Amino acid sequence: MKLNFFPLVALCATTASSLAFDSFASQPAGANVYSVKDVAELRRIGAHNHPKHHDRRTVTIRHSHNDTDDISADFLWGLRRANHGGRLLLKKGKKYVIGRKLDLTFLDNVEVQLDGELKFTDDVEYWQENNFYYDFQKSISFWRWGGRDVSIFGSGTLNGNGQRWYNEFAGQEILDPDNTYYRPILFVAENATRLSVEGITELNSPCWTNFLVDSKDISFDGVFINAYSTNASAEPKNTDGFDSLRVNGLSVTNSRVDIGDDCFSPKPNTTNIFVQNLWCNNTHGVSMGSIGQYPGVVDIIEHAYIENVTLLNGENGARLKAWAGEGVGLGRINNITYKNIHVENTDYPVVLDSCYFNIAADECAAYPSQVNVTDITFENVYGTSSGAEGDVVAEIICSPNAVCEGIALKDIHVKTPEGQEGIVVCEGVSGGVGVECQAASDSE
Repeated sequence: MKLNFFPLVALCATTASSLAFDSFASQPAGANVYSVKDVAELRRIGAHNHPKHHDRRTVTIRHSHNDTDDISADFLWGLRRANHGGRLLLKKGKKYVIGRKLDLTFLDNVEVQLDGELKFTDDVEYWQENNFYYDFQKSISFWRWGGRDVSIFGSGTLNGNGQRWYNEFAGQEILDPDNTYYRPILFVAENATRLSVEGITELNSPCWTNFLVDSKDISFDGVFINAYSTNASAEPKNTDGFDSLRVNGLSVTNSRVDIGDDCFSPKPNTTNIFVQNLWCNNTHGVSMGSIGQYPGVVDIIEHAYIENVTLLNGENGARLKAWAGEGVGLGRINNITYKNIHVENTDYPVVLDSCYFNIAADECAAYPSQVNVTDITFENVYGTSSGAEGDVVAEIICSPNAVCEGIALKDIHVKTPEGQEGIVVCEGVSGGVGVECQAASDSE
């Protein structure tokens, strides 16, 4: 079967309001370059003796004096100077403000040691007009990282400065076809190979936190993602922890996510996924998908292993999601294992949603999902539900228009808030799910 992938459009032309690749060829004021042999200076500036990162030629740039002091040009110069074997150091206790779109897809064998704070301006008017645009769910970004062998590590913070975006987007929906208020994604990697992010905090992204596109061998380790609002009537929305599109090889380990949307959610044509030791609070769960959104397009998600995940106070736990309704696409979710999943106060601890995104039941019935779901294992899922769905703790509802087989539930020990063993609901699964389950009509 030929896979017709959804076209990705990136508007990458540099405008008068963005920074050209070869701007600031000369060394800007306040910048320094330190030799790899100058161990005393590397130690003094905090760039020496990292267990996982050997000493390198190290570049520093000036920091910002306030939240409007834009050092985008300095940052671009620093990355260019550190490229091909060096490191850009952003110092602890210092703030570096980015106020211009940046194309960073030229990188090769470079490290960024983020011990300070990288913070974006909240100039909504500028970012609405100057960004990288992706057709997939009308996404935009401040910048895009790409190239080969890129490592971002440290104890610092990447700050999306999202409060103004939360305030102005309140009451709107990202998938509303009339929506023209686009919010930037905090971190985008495009056409990247062997890119790693380690140890940093990602704070208050205006929209998705991470979006990985057309890339391979991407890893996150020891990352903390947090999004919160100081305005109770304008909570963060769509601040997913990890999203991907056409990625082969995605690893997330030893990380914490505290947001109001998907904790981990690979999108179409993501394969070879590894998740281990992930903690999620106040999220929509660890989701495969959504896929099958666009007419005539074939989407796949397959070969995923997710182990040792804690999901607290959320809408979903372990979740598969596919679109249904008139004019959607098709595809498959295949070879997915969820193992050792701890849920507490979770509405849907285990769920296969074949009618994703508020599609009316009669439309789903008339136009069922065309996404096949095969070889799925949920093993050792335990804890408590929130009781939002009564006694139901697992719901596997397959589309009558697709193959749904090889789905196994093993050692499911999720109780209701009252301490009762929960009910498993399943429909349309060839061969059953390995445990006693009820039809959806019987659980109502």
